[in-house]
Amino acid sequence: MMKGPGALAGIRIVEFAGIGPAPFAGMMLADHGAEVIRVERPGAVIDRTDVLARSRRIVALDLKSAEGVAQARALCREADGVIEGYRPGVLERLGLGPELLLADNPKLVIGRMTGWGQQGPLAHAAGHDINYIALTGALNAYGRKGEKPTPPINMVGDFGGGGMMLAFGMLAGLLNVRNGGEGQVIDCAMIDGASLLMSMIWGFRAQGIWQDERGTNYLDTGAYFYDTYETADGKHVAIGSIEPQFYAVLRERLGIADDPAFNPQNDREGWDALRNRLAAIFHTRTREEWCALLEGSDACFAPVLDYDEAPRHPHIAGRRGFVELDGVVQPAPAPRFSRTPAVTPHAPQPHGESR
Repeated sequence: MMKGPGALAGIRIVEFAGIGPAPFAGMMLADHGAEVIRVERPGAVIDRTDVLARSRRIVALDLKSAEGVAQARALCREADGVIEGYRPGVLERLGLGPELLLADNPKLVIGRMTGWGQQGPLAHAAGHDINYIALTGALNAYGRKGEKPTPPINMVGDFGGGGMMLAFGMLAGLLNVRNGGEGQVIDCAMIDGASLLMSMIWGFRAQGIWQDERGTNYLDTGAYFYDTYETADGKHVAIGSIEPQFYAVLRERLGIADDPAFNPQNDREGWDALRNRLAAIFHTRTREEWCALLEGSDACFAPVLDYDEAPRHPHIAGRRGFVELDGVVQPAPAPRFSRTPAVTPHAPQPHGESR
């Protein structure tokens, strides 16, 4: 990992400590050079294995005391942005509501991360990623044909539609201020973000090329040429040979180029039968043998690697896609900048420090 000031050098963010998506946004901002000051409660123990807490300066404040609130307001007065992941109204009850903070600092960008949003009938209800993506229709798309919806862990609501959307919102708000605008509040709701991530699928539905029944489409395991297969050694490989030219390479490498059964690639009626044919073929060799035959070709192939294998793969290792901090292997900052490379991350501190 190269050392550098980062593209966000000079930006100061105050992060009120939480879990999941808001810390992920803070991590992304810190990775790229922002000074992120994480406000923790006194006595909080910071686990050095908490990847999402890396590269922060920790400040321990008792936000239930007048002194702690005053110190937090002072931090926000000197900051460019604030991020928090409390339920609606909590920040206000602490005496740190957006109206007060913006009165102190009119250029402040305040990012508020919630599941349901700051307003609406469910705004004050508890929930998790699985609930947010269920309400948006996204969860209905994940799973195989004839089976119940399967949540893709918490990638869609918490991180894709939540933390990453919050990081984008913060940067947009900060850029607006740099261009002469005023500070503002960003209502970042995971239901909004999860819906936005499904934009292409909504477009496909409108075009009549996406069926509502899950597991019957090109990208949801419906297509036999976009799926995973078990190999002879009990491991798995993934293929995504959608385009005709890539599908042709797959057929040639698998020895089925002259089999007429595989000619009507887009005939959905034959997908299940051809999936069984491919399953039998992939089960004849080990994953390593399939890698030797297919990896690096235009068949759109990759082995399905586990957590120990992924960082050691030659391509990922060659790009230094993972770093190790105090014995904890974790993804390196992304994306890559040519002139302002990301700051080398450091492990979170074990204990809060007082300001």
